[in-house]
Amino acid sequence: MHETEVTARFCETDALGHINNTSYFIYLEQARITFFQSLGYKMDADDWNFILASIKCDFINQGYFNQILQIKSFVSRIGTKSFEINHDVVCSQTGELIAKGNAVMVFFDFAEQKSKEIPELLREGLKNYFVQN
Repeated sequence: MHETEVTARFCETDALGHINNTSYFIYLEQARITFFQSLGYKMDADDWNFILASIKCDFINQGYFNQILQIKSFVSRIGTKSFEINHDVVCSQTGELIAKGNAVMVFFDFAEQKSKEIPELLREGLKNYFVQN
């Protein structure tokens, strides 16, 4: 499992004082970035091979300003050209599950504008984070 920590900023909250639903998608993006970095991918737009095909987030409990959130990311499916990353967003202070996210990533060749098979080296890296649901 890969872990990323974020602290909820004041600007990410809403009028009710809790983390706005759109902010979770930013947190999940940050978790995916650090996940890809752990696999050896640089955040270089000229050498990027992934498309976000689908993303969802289920809101379980409310999050608040200044909470430290631990995002636990793991791979739940590895296909021929795509894979899924699941995220559990947990409050570090209480251990309470705040949200659950899911992203479908497609390996993509931007020059040819089409999906490609996941290379074996990437597949092996993904297997290191695979968790059966």
